[in-house]
Amino acid sequence: MTYPHAELAAGAHARLAERRDDDAWLAEKWADPKTRVLLVAGTRLRSAGAGPAWVSPEEAPDGTRILLGEHAGRAHFAMLIDPEHAPGEREEWVGLRALAPHFMDHDSSEAPLAFHAIGLAEWHWRTRRCPVCGGRLESRQSGHLLVCTECEREQFPRTDPAVIMVVAIGEPGSDDERCLLGRGAGWGEGRFSTLAGFVEPGESLEDAVRREVFEEVGVEVGQVDYFGNQPWPLPTSLMLGFVGRATTTDIVLDGDEMAEARWFTRAEMRAEAEAGTIVLPGGISISRSLVEHWYGGPLPGRW
Repeated sequence: MTYPHAELAAGAHARLAERRDDDAWLAEKWADPKTRVLLVAGTRLRSAGAGPAWVSPEEAPDGTRILLGEHAGRAHFAMLIDPEHAPGEREEWVGLRALAPHFMDHDSSEAPLAFHAIGLAEWHWRTRRCPVCGGRLESRQSGHLLVCTECEREQFPRTDPAVIMVVAIGEPGSDDERCLLGRGAGWGEGRFSTLAGFVEPGESLEDAVRREVFEEVGVEVGQVDYFGNQPWPLPTSLMLGFVGRATTTDIVLDGDEMAEARWFTRAEMRAEAEAGTIVLPGGISISRSLVEHWYGGPLPGRW
C-alpha cells in the first residue's frame, strides 16, 4: 500500500547546502530565466488557481532570498516578503493546508519545495531577535542561518520532534480489533484524528507516545512500533508516526485538549466515514496514513 504522506516526499529536490554561500553560483542561477521563485508573505503562499504561484527572479519583489535547491533541472528559490507589501489581493495568499488538494491530486512534486519554504518562513517569522542578547539577526547561508549582529551567536532553523500515533487493541487484523481516535477541542463535530504531542526533554519517542495517550485520554499503551515520519512546518515540527498497542480501554478525557475520544472497529469506521458522521484527516497528513495503515486500505472522507 502506498501512503499519501510518503507520496508527497517522493522525488524531493536536491537542497544543495554546499551552494548556499557560493555567491557566483547563486548570481548565475538568479540570472537564469528558467529559475523559479516561490513568494512567501509572512507564512502564507500566493495561490495560482489550485497550486502555488511561481515567478521568475525578475518578477520577484525584494525580500529575504532562500535557496531551496534544484529540481527537474532548474534552481528553485523562495522569497520571504513583508505581508504588508505582498502583491495581488489578500485572498490570493493562503496557508499551506489550502494547497493540499493540489499536491494530492495534481502535482505532488511541489510539496517538498513548499514544505521547505514554509518551514524556513515560519522560523524567520518567529525568530526576530537574538535569544541571548536581543540583538538584530542577519540572514546568511541563503536563509538557512541567522547571525546576531551584536554578539555573533548563530541561530539555526528549529525542528521540534512530535509523536503521532494510531492506538489499537485486540487481535491484529481481526473483526473486533479497535482503533482509538480523538476529536480535539475546537474541532468541528465529527472530525476525528490520531492523537499526537511533542516530545519532552530527556524522553524517548516510545515513552512520549505512552505519556501523551495517557494524558489525553487515560488509555495505557504497551508495545510501540515505529511507522514513519513527515516534516510538518506548521510551525516547526517533525511528525514521528507510531502504532501503539493499548493495554486498557477506559477513556478519561483530559478536559483540556480533547473534546471526545472513541474506539472504532473497521466496520464502524467504514460505515461512519461513508455516512459522513465522522470525517477523517486529509491525505496530506501522516495521520491519514496511520489510520489507513491500521484499517488496511483507503477510506472515504477527509478534512
